[in-house]
Formats: sequence, C-alpha cells, structure tokens
Amino acid sequence: MRYPAFAGLVSLICLPVPAAIAQEGDVAAGETVFKKCAVCHIADTDKNKVGPSLNHLFGRTAGTHPDFAYSPAMKAAGAAGLVWDEATLRDYLHDPKLKVKGTKMAFVGLKDDGEITNLIAYLKQFSK
Repeated sequence: MRYPAFAGLVSLICLPVPAAIAQEGDVAAGETVFKKCAVCHIADTDKNKVGPSLNHLFGRTAGTHPDFAYSPAMKAAGAAGLVWDEATLRDYLHDPKLKVKGTKMAFVGLKDDGEITNLIAYLKQFSK
C-alpha cells in the first residue's frame, strides 16, 4: 500500500459509534415491549401492582419504592449500591436472576438488545 498512514486514518474514521451513544430507542416501540411488563408493573403512576411501579425509576436505589414488599435480595442489592440507570437496567432486563441473585421477579428477561433499548426509551419518559 502506498499510503499506510492514510489507511490507518480511514480505519479509525470507519469505527462503529459506541453503543452508549448510538442507543436512543424508539418510545412507541418501547411501549409495545412494555406490554410484556405491564402484567406486573405500571410506569405512568406511582401505584404498585404485583411488581413495583416503574414511575421515576431512573436514579432510584433498587428495592426502595414505597409500599412494595421487595425480596431480601433486591433490598440487599440496593443497600450495596445498585441504582437504576440505563446500564444497570439493561443488565437486569437481559437476565434479572443473574443481575440480582434471589430476586422474586419471575420474568426471564429480554434477549433482544433493540427491545431493551426501546423499553428504556419508553421508561425514561416517566422519569422526568
């Protein structure tokens, strides 16, 4: 190759955008994904159902929504510093029982990253 420095520059320019920057999500698609959660959770009010309300979830310490009987594991996770943000929620939604061993949430998780991104976008509108 005649211009090896140029080739290196081109390869840097063509790198993918980091996932954290590229993931904005589709609120409408997230609302559809939330239907899987709505059996147990609500997001638009502070009322608890079978699961705790997800209203104002982002920035909340795990296991602390008022008047909800969390598992000892979720309370311990919160006491150990688990706070819900995009990264922690993404991990939890992939595999709840791996993220918080002993959680009583029966949901097996979402395996599709796009669904998780859209769900997070949907939930964010209720955390403003």
